[in-house]
Amino acid sequence: MHDIADLEGRGLIGVFLASSEFRDAADAQSAALGLAVPYVLVPHPIQDRTDAEMQTLADGAYAAVLAAVTAPA
Repeated sequence: MHDIADLEGRGLIGVFLASSEFRDAADAQSAALGLAVPYVLVPHPIQDRTDAEMQTLADGAYAAVLAAVTAPA
């Protein structure tokens, strides 16, 4: 979250990905930083996924990531 805030502060577009389990934490930290940091959530958990499953998650998140990085500031 801090990395994305730093990028945004430099005028660069940033978005982070996290598993759905971390929605509340992302919202809380975003509020604490005073930034509406864009993020995309993928199904939880991810640590035990195969490469093929990770590719499927990435493919499923692609449109949301693209929308987040092309949204008007």
